[in-house]
Amino acid sequence: MTTSLAAQLSVISANSEKSLNLKAQKAAHSKSLIFEPRVAASQSFDTIYTLCHEGFQELCLLDGRFSDFQRDIFSEQSKDEDRTQMTATENSELDKRLEIFLGLVGGRLRLSPAVKAVEWLIRRFRVHERNTSFLIMTFLPYHTLPVFTTLLSILPSNLPQEYKFLHPYIRSHTPPPRHAIVHTATTNPSFASALNTYILRICQSRQNYPALIAFWAGVMTEATGGMLDKARSGRKAVQQQNEQDVVLRLLPTLNEGLAMKKVPDLRLGCYMLLSVMASKGGLDDKLLTAMMEAVVLGWTGETTIPGLVCLSVLAQHRGAKQITKRLAKELLKVENLSDLLIELSKQRRVDRLANGLCLALVERLRKNGDISGLQIVERVIGSQLLSDPQCCVIVKALVLVAHQIDEDSNPTLGPHLASSLVALTQLPDHVGSVVRGALETTEVDIDELELKLNTSLQRIEAPASHAEDVDMEDSNVEMTTTLDFSSLLQTLPKRTTTELSFLSHDSSHIYPDLCRAFLVATSNPSDLDSFDKIPILRRDSALEDTLYLSFYMRTWCGPHPVVARASALQMATRCLSASKVDSVDLQALLPYAIGALGDPASKVRRAAAELLVALNKFFPTNTESKKKLKQLQKWAFDDFYGPGDDTRDLKWLSGDIVARLLSEVVIPALEECVLDRKHIESVFQRSLNGPRTSESPKKQDQRVPQTSRASIIAFLSSHAIHTPLFSLKMRLLASLNQLRSVASISRTKVLLPILQQWASIGPAEVSKLCIEEQLDAVEIDDQALMIITSSDNEGFQYLASIISGDVVVGRSAIIDAVFKRLRAIWTSLKGELRISTAQMLMDSAQFPSNNPDEIRKSISQGSAQLLQTTSLSTEILLAFLEQLPTTAELADKPPATKRRRTSHGEIARTPLQDSKQLTAAMQKVTFVLQLIDSSDPGKHPELLKGLFNVLAELQHFKAQVASELAYLQGLVLNSLLAIIKAYKSDPSLKLERSAIRADLLVDCVQKTASPQVQNAALLLIASLADIVPELVLHSVMPIFTFMGSSVLRHNDEYSAHVISQTIREVIPPLISSLRKEKGNPVTGAAELLLSFVAAYEHVPPHRRKGLFTSLVQTLGPEDFLFALLAMLVDKYGPTEGIKAFAADIAGSFSVETQLQSAVKYLDLVGDVLKPKPTYSTTLLNANDEGISDPKLIAANEIALLPHLLSQKRLASQTGKLLDRDDMDAARIRDLYSTLLENVLALADTLRDQKRLHGACGDVLESLLGLLSTSDFVKSVEGLLDRPSDSLRRKILKSLEVRIDHESPSDANSRSAMLGFLPQLTAIIRESKDVLYKHIAVGCVDKISEKYGKKDLEAVAAAAETIASNHCLGQSDNRLRVMGLLCLASLVEILREGIVSVLPSAIPKALEYMEASTKEDDESQKLHNAGYAFISALVHHLPYMLSGGYLDKLLEISNASAEADLDDSADESRMDCMRLAAKQIDAKSMFGALEKDWERAAGMGQLALQEYLEILSIAIDRHPKNVVTKYSPILANIFQNAFDLRRQWTVVADEGLDSDFIAEIETQVNEVAIKMIYKFNDATFRPILSNLVEWASASLPKKDEVGRNLRLQSIYGFMAVFFDNLKSIVTSYATYLLDNAVDTLKNVNPKDEISRELWSRVLRTLVKCFEHDQDDFWQSPSHFSNVAPVLCAQFTNASALPLTEELVPAIVELAAAAESSDHHKELNGAILKHMRSETASVRLAAVKCEQELTDRLGEEWLSMLPEMLPFISELQEDDDEVVEKETHRWIVKIEGVLGESLDSMLQ
Repeated sequence: MTTSLAAQLSVISANSEKSLNLKAQKAAHSKSLIFEPRVAASQSFDTIYTLCHEGFQELCLLDGRFSDFQRDIFSEQSKDEDRTQMTATENSELDKRLEIFLGLVGGRLRLSPAVKAVEWLIRRFRVHERNTSFLIMTFLPYHTLPVFTTLLSILPSNLPQEYKFLHPYIRSHTPPPRHAIVHTATTNPSFASALNTYILRICQSRQNYPALIAFWAGVMTEATGGMLDKARSGRKAVQQQNEQDVVLRLLPTLNEGLAMKKVPDLRLGCYMLLSVMASKGGLDDKLLTAMMEAVVLGWTGETTIPGLVCLSVLAQHRGAKQITKRLAKELLKVENLSDLLIELSKQRRVDRLANGLCLALVERLRKNGDISGLQIVERVIGSQLLSDPQCCVIVKALVLVAHQIDEDSNPTLGPHLASSLVALTQLPDHVGSVVRGALETTEVDIDELELKLNTSLQRIEAPASHAEDVDMEDSNVEMTTTLDFSSLLQTLPKRTTTELSFLSHDSSHIYPDLCRAFLVATSNPSDLDSFDKIPILRRDSALEDTLYLSFYMRTWCGPHPVVARASALQMATRCLSASKVDSVDLQALLPYAIGALGDPASKVRRAAAELLVALNKFFPTNTESKKKLKQLQKWAFDDFYGPGDDTRDLKWLSGDIVARLLSEVVIPALEECVLDRKHIESVFQRSLNGPRTSESPKKQDQRVPQTSRASIIAFLSSHAIHTPLFSLKMRLLASLNQLRSVASISRTKVLLPILQQWASIGPAEVSKLCIEEQLDAVEIDDQALMIITSSDNEGFQYLASIISGDVVVGRSAIIDAVFKRLRAIWTSLKGELRISTAQMLMDSAQFPSNNPDEIRKSISQGSAQLLQTTSLSTEILLAFLEQLPTTAELADKPPATKRRRTSHGEIARTPLQDSKQLTAAMQKVTFVLQLIDSSDPGKHPELLKGLFNVLAELQHFKAQVASELAYLQGLVLNSLLAIIKAYKSDPSLKLERSAIRADLLVDCVQKTASPQVQNAALLLIASLADIVPELVLHSVMPIFTFMGSSVLRHNDEYSAHVISQTIREVIPPLISSLRKEKGNPVTGAAELLLSFVAAYEHVPPHRRKGLFTSLVQTLGPEDFLFALLAMLVDKYGPTEGIKAFAADIAGSFSVETQLQSAVKYLDLVGDVLKPKPTYSTTLLNANDEGISDPKLIAANEIALLPHLLSQKRLASQTGKLLDRDDMDAARIRDLYSTLLENVLALADTLRDQKRLHGACGDVLESLLGLLSTSDFVKSVEGLLDRPSDSLRRKILKSLEVRIDHESPSDANSRSAMLGFLPQLTAIIRESKDVLYKHIAVGCVDKISEKYGKKDLEAVAAAAETIASNHCLGQSDNRLRVMGLLCLASLVEILREGIVSVLPSAIPKALEYMEASTKEDDESQKLHNAGYAFISALVHHLPYMLSGGYLDKLLEISNASAEADLDDSADESRMDCMRLAAKQIDAKSMFGALEKDWERAAGMGQLALQEYLEILSIAIDRHPKNVVTKYSPILANIFQNAFDLRRQWTVVADEGLDSDFIAEIETQVNEVAIKMIYKFNDATFRPILSNLVEWASASLPKKDEVGRNLRLQSIYGFMAVFFDNLKSIVTSYATYLLDNAVDTLKNVNPKDEISRELWSRVLRTLVKCFEHDQDDFWQSPSHFSNVAPVLCAQFTNASALPLTEELVPAIVELAAAAESSDHHKELNGAILKHMRSETASVRLAAVKCEQELTDRLGEEWLSMLPEMLPFISELQEDDDEVVEKETHRWIVKIEGVLGESLDSMLQ
């Protein structure tokens, strides 16, 4: 190891200037950008200065800034400056000057003068060594040019850390590609920082040039993206931290870069970086906002557009909120900002930037009243830069600002805002609709806002003239926005001769233009005055003609803005107030003023109130004035609605009624009407309705007189009828529809013309009218139909005529309104009117559905829906039932006096002629039945008879239509069921028994395939059986028979409910009637039970238990449970499924019931076996096979009982009952005794019949299982004395099963079982029945395992018995197996207590195991049992297996491994042997394995593999000191293992192939390596030495084959040895070296064994060479020993695989022996072979040289001069392959050297 002093000296040497080393100085002087090194080395500084100064002068001509350097670094004195002689301060100052020059010259490095100037800095000032970083950065933008490659070649070897990436390009003399620089900037923060620092320094010095900034911006943009991509890994928190680190590293550079206003290109680069960071960085809004502010601060005209692009990118990744004040302020300074944004939007998204800007501008407007941004907001919205939601937000914000402005503080803001909002609302296309939609959805009241701003925000659309066919909308907008009011006035006509009233039904040509001008004038009071004075309106004669006021009346009722409507009312009020004429009756104004009180806008309602107040002055209420009122001229009397009938038919009021209406009704309520638009309706309802009887006379006196009220209603109704304005009709109807009849006048009579008028209008005209007046057609429909009341026949007849089709209407919507109105008044219809209406609806609902008339379809559907959704009375439903058609009515002939029946109740078919009639009849029947079903038929019990009649009639229809009519029958049955339930729940109702037809219900069950119909009929029968059983019991049996074949098979919940209901309701009265007949109810109900038993297999499995349990429970389990179980067994046999089901059913009942049923069940079996059976013949013998043998029937039946009696639940319940010791327990004991007595009695009678007797034994066994353990053991002791072997075995088997179920903690059970052990051992000793013994041993095993540790003496005695000849010594294999398994359990329990038994047990076990490997498959159980016993011994008593036992065990295991046994046998053997390898001590185990080697090797591969696995486990198990202690034994084992190849090859067994031997050797080597890891050097060296000597010299010399085979194994192991332990064991090669050299020298290429040995030797040497780290092979003694022999092997090129084996060995040797002398020796020896006469030798030598060149590179090519002559010769070799490989060698040499060999080879 080097000392610290040596390390310090080496550092000083590396950093020294080498001033005394002339060679080093010369080499440094030869570094040049322009000249070759050899030329540069010979140049003086004068020569260099002359050349370089010339280039410098040219630079001065290009840029005057260079002249400053003439004084220092390019002065004459600079030639003599030596940096090695300068002080540190002087060098620092010089560095600054040099770097300033380099920064300045960087932009001109493509020019030759610049390169010359830099050459001087390199040659004189050594900038490439002292200013490396700055120089590299200066040249880096030119990395693709040759000058950069030249620069790389002169750089020092110790580059700064950030430039390490250049090393590969320095070595290869190639320029670095751009992606390498980008990758370095991405992954190396120090390089990125250096690049950023350099660019900032250059820009600060104003030395920047476009190529540099473009290079930096491009590299850093890509690198930033890469950094951020790289940061996106790991958890989210880690990812965020990584991204934050990247941003923090770049922010200082960006801050400085953006601060340089005079370097626009640098700002652009910073914009690029910011854009990438925003796109990929996941930055938060705060940081993005700061970045946006940094972008705008200091930007110039050059950088504005790129800055906006950057802002748009940043804004897109920022939240959708307004930008900061500072940012908005800077953006507003940009000229034509909106135009720039619009232009940018064509290339990229700018919506978030524009949205944030607009929000900020709106905020400035709100806070500061700054209107400068309004134009930008308008342009942004109008140019559709924003999304629809963003646009809505901006518009709503503007509206909110407008709503909040204070006109006093900022009077100019309102007009500007109004102008902008109007402009926005008038925008065309989609954006305009979005703006208007935003206005509609805003929470601000737009009408109020319009008033506040004194403008109209809703689109100004005057009604178009009917005479014009053009669309006026666009022209309206255009005129409104482009023409001023004065221009509009000039376009208006001065007078009109044709217009009398603007309320005329004829179209007006003038009104649209007048209205348009008026709407424009409303925004300015002076314009409004001007408009009011235009001649055409004739204001001066306003109270004489109709034109003036009718214009304003039409306008305030029209769909115009609030301002316009309110202004129209105000103008009329002003006119009336200013008028000096008071002798005019202006009552025609009244309906329109009242209508205005219902306007949605409070402003309009207030104006209407003012108008009414002004109008009231024309109708004074004093006595004198009343006389004058009668004489007043009525205004517009002749032409109010034009000169036609509409005016003439108007009803007029007398003046005093008008005065009273105004003064008493309208005027007092004006304030409330202004507040609530609906209040006028309640005013009319309160004032004009007839008095209610509950009102006091005083209140009635305060009302308007009845005649006056009638006149007022007629007056208002006439205007509602004749006005052309539907908006006024709607408002008047809203009030008039609140009225009831007055005197003989109802509202329906006076208003019905409106409904008739409205119903007659076509769809197109309605649509046009609603658009013009902005009304909802549905509201008009509803209001018009409100005219109809339930008390008016005329109106009702009109509705009926619409429904019946007498009045044709063209709109389906009004049909819907008709039915809506009918539904509303249905409950108020009385008596015959309701019935007749229902009949009318029924007739309409039955209209043919195939009629193409949509209106008729709508009427039909509406009628049906109304009937289905309204409450129908019993009278109506009865009427519908009575009208239903019958088959007799539909037939041509009249029906016979009596119905003709065929058999089974089927109705005789009468053919019908008209199928359409039949279809219509069925439709009507269906509809009526649906109505009844939906009308809660239980509330209409009177329908019972009619429904039964319909059910009977449906049987006729079934025959006619050839269909089940299941749906209709289901409807009828469900309705009947609901009615019967009503009778059940209300006993006060009287049931009409004569109406019930049980035969029809039976037909529904039996003759219908529909499960739904069957279920409904069964439910109905069940309900009837509960109420009137006598009417249905005679039909019960056919029903149950049918149920068994149909309903019981259904798998739905409803069918299950039906069955349950039928059983619960029908069976009890049936059983009651059977009991009354005083017969056996069981035999009486046999047919019923049989129906259910026959259906068992068809009942869904999950419903069986519930169904049959319910059946038995209903019948009575005491009498019927046994019968059902017996019939099930008789029908289906005692299958496992039947047994399980029977146990489930029986388990549903009490213990007493189950035992009672068991007694009756045994009685039934006894009855079967009687010579003359009694009741069993009725219940049984019902199976399909027709079994009549009583013995077989009895055997089948009795097979069920053991299963029933052995149920755990029954046993536990029995135990609990017996523990109580009460009356219930006494009854259980009596039943148990009876059952036991009967079983024994039956068994005695059946002693001669083995099958039946055995079955009785099973019953007895199950019966005994009901007892507790102690009682059961006592019973077993007594029963085991019985002579029957089979019975004893069963009893003992039941004990064995019972043991499994007992709890180990139960003290009673433990004492009982352990007390029974002696009797079991006695059975094993004394019994001759092997099966009996087998069961006894099993019992001993289980008792011992569960309770043995509580009584070891008893268990030990049992173990001796089992190990004796009475059990283990028996010849029966099953008994042996059981005995061995039992002994295995006993070993675990007794441990040392079993030692006395083992001397007799182990030999027998080994004997049986050995025999089991040679016998048939049956013996494998014995084999496994033996290994189980041995495993138990190994686990608990391993010392008992040693010596001969262990040897024998290994011998048996070898034989077992090679025997053809199944997997379980192999697994049991290997488990046992693995355990033995771990448990048995090392001496015994290794010694036994040593003895067993020969046997295992002789047995075969499998035995040997298992042997090696056991050995491996044993070595792993024991510690190093133990393994080392027995190393001689292990050495002997492995010596034998390494001789295995020789032994098996000599035997020449055809079954042994080389792959098999190799597999074994691989396993041997692995185990050997494990062993070696546990040895130390002192232990293993002698072993290895002996092994090598044994392999090479122990056999006779003439046995060369055997020796070679042994050596093959040794060398195979040594290759693994060297490869695993590597450099630690390289020195062990000493033991192999001589033998390896000898083997290589004496190889016989013709002998396959010799060739394989040769290959293995070389592979071993390769592994040894490869891991040499201690210069073992560099030692001359070792190298000179092996190298000549290896090189001499080339002569065998034709016979041996040199390329694969020899060449790697030579290459690894050359790599291990790093000495140049050794390399020369090797090279010389190889080169000699290149002149061999044999082409294969030359080829092998060339390939070897190729590999050496690849591996050692320049180190090997230091001998190139020696190689060149040989290469030159080989280039012209006679052999093409040799010549080709030589060229490949040359290419490899050139690749290493980096230069061509052509010049050298010439």
